[in-house]
Amino acid sequence: MKRTLKENGGLPASLLWTLAILAGVSVANLYYNQPLLNVMSTDLQVPAIQTNRIAMLSQIGYAVGLLFIIPLADLYQRKRIILVSYSLLIAALLTTAISSNIHIILAASFVTGVCSMVPQIFIPIASQFSEPANKGRNVGIVLSGLLTGILASRVISGFVGEIWGWRAMYYIAAGLMSVSAIAVIKIMPDISPNFRGKYSELMTSLLSLLRTYPQASIYSVRTGLCFGTFLALWSCLAFKMGEAPFYANSNIIGMLGLCGVIGAMLASVIGKYIKRVGVRRFNIIGCLLIFAAWASLYWGQNSYVTIIAGIILIDIGMQCVQLSNQTSIFELCPSASNRMNTIFMTTYFVGGSLGTFLAGFGWEHFGWAGVAAIGCLFTFLSLVITLIYRRE
Repeated sequence: MKRTLKENGGLPASLLWTLAILAGVSVANLYYNQPLLNVMSTDLQVPAIQTNRIAMLSQIGYAVGLLFIIPLADLYQRKRIILVSYSLLIAALLTTAISSNIHIILAASFVTGVCSMVPQIFIPIASQFSEPANKGRNVGIVLSGLLTGILASRVISGFVGEIWGWRAMYYIAAGLMSVSAIAVIKIMPDISPNFRGKYSELMTSLLSLLRTYPQASIYSVRTGLCFGTFLALWSCLAFKMGEAPFYANSNIIGMLGLCGVIGAMLASVIGKYIKRVGVRRFNIIGCLLIFAAWASLYWGQNSYVTIIAGIILIDIGMQCVQLSNQTSIFELCPSASNRMNTIFMTTYFVGGSLGTFLAGFGWEHFGWAGVAAIGCLFTFLSLVITLIYRRE
């Protein structure tokens, strides 16, 4: 199906929902490992801190893909970039499924992260080609698909890991990406590049954008810090839930991901109120919700009720921060939407990787208290940036 898209001219509903679904299926590859880390640690006979690096390297790979591959979407056909990424992703997922060597799995996890950046090509499309009045709503719809993929990935991998083992999940993931590649070939329109020049000039232009739009740094860093606290929770939750008093299996840990569905459902709603409420207020509200989440997760750490309450609060808080900042950064320079998204999402996943790494260190040395401390520290830093920066 061939379509011609015009900037700000409107996005067909069928294409919008296809982008949302593919975003969810693609990003899920980053998160299948989270409920399975404890099982993988036992099966591979390696310490928990090493399997924690599977999650960390996936996030680092994602940041690398965002920095070096997403800008190419302004220089080359986006459809071609997506198909090459999907091909490499299928190979990486199959490598993880068949390998028994932790170092090979770590390398494959890095490649999986790099090639799972595809949803960040979809989100700028939703912003760039939507009518101005619908930009926030449509970005929210694609983001809702992405968030649903994150949530569903944990639930599905938890059940698959419990029934068929963790390797089966990676075989299934490779199959899903094969179907996604076919969908892209048949449905994705050809979009003309909007940058004329060399790749080196394209990358240099990122620095020029940061100098021209200093707000981009503020939007990116404070969101990245909140994502760090979000992944601090999810990278260590499997270890926490595997201990007393829960002794939870991977399927139970995966089901906890469903608790965040409220945050995913609210994404499109939040998008409608960004202009009315204000970006700064949304960030303050989001940080306060995340603080409340960690209070529930730490002080009620031995109760399913308070753990679930904490997961719901952290998901809603994260959406308040992410959607308000991501929508705002696109508005700074619509013609460079992919590069602006590169700046935003690279910082976002650097923050996520740092949160994952420090949370793993905190768990190894201080247990759940160490994880909670890292989560609160990252949230505090994000809130301080918002309170200091008043030009919104």
